[in-house]
Amino acid sequence: MIKNVSVIGAGTMGNGIAHLFAQHGYKVMLIDVNAGQLKKALETIGKNAGRQVSKGTLTAEDKTLLLQNIQTGTDVAKGVSAAELIVEAATENEALKLKIFEQMDAAAPPNCILATNTSSISITKIAAATKRPQQVIGMHFMNPVPVMKLVEVINGYATDSFVTGTIVELSKKLGKVPALANDYPGFVANRILMPMINEAIYTLHEGVAGVEAIDTIMKLGMAHPMGPLQLADFIGLDVCLSILHVLYNGFGNPKYAPCPLLVNMVAAGKLGVKSGEGFYNYSGGTKDLIVSAKFK
Repeated sequence: MIKNVSVIGAGTMGNGIAHLFAQHGYKVMLIDVNAGQLKKALETIGKNAGRQVSKGTLTAEDKTLLLQNIQTGTDVAKGVSAAELIVEAATENEALKLKIFEQMDAAAPPNCILATNTSSISITKIAAATKRPQQVIGMHFMNPVPVMKLVEVINGYATDSFVTGTIVELSKKLGKVPALANDYPGFVANRILMPMINEAIYTLHEGVAGVEAIDTIMKLGMAHPMGPLQLADFIGLDVCLSILHVLYNGFGNPKYAPCPLLVNMVAAGKLGVKSGEGFYNYSGGTKDLIVSAKFK
């Protein structure tokens, strides 16, 4: 039975995953090489839990217990030594993930399941960096983790059916809806989502319509809660570009080639919400969407 969970990476996804497990009574070790990032993550978790209390979805006592369930550390080997499950949520960088999985494999208990929150990188390739590929699986949460219901569960080539079943049942205990996918570029979520976002960027790039029109048409015409360009900003344009490269390189199909406008924006450091500007400008401190000057 899984009781102790280690989460590697204290960024947006990592702190959300730690929050979720801790909220459901699991003991969580949140690990990041950057101590400052860990401090920031705990502050974020505290604020988000406070928001849940104000909405009535958590009690003040629940919030206290949630925070007590989380410990932090900067040493991967020490941090995973007692884990029954490790969820890696580091930056979407293949070389970094392979290195982390080598470290996890060397230090984790023999029966520990090694999961990755990758949104596109091959589970099979990650598993091959370990001596326990049958215990490696994809556990792709959606952002924001405490709110979004889906967990995309991805089997690698060697993933054992017992491991898959364990993660499916665990996802349900976390209040999520697990959906199974096999290990091909982009899995399901991003194989479908990223070409749509890329096509929206091409539509802007080719002058078919402006930023607001594209997002309005998709929101009101297709009942999407967020337009594709705003969603790209929210995900991070660098992340979108990285996933499109995975799709393009994995399938060798030109339909996955990233739009030149996306490439240029990432090169210019216009990454969306996290940089303060993408297709919209987020530097004004308002919740109203302001189209970036570049696209007016």
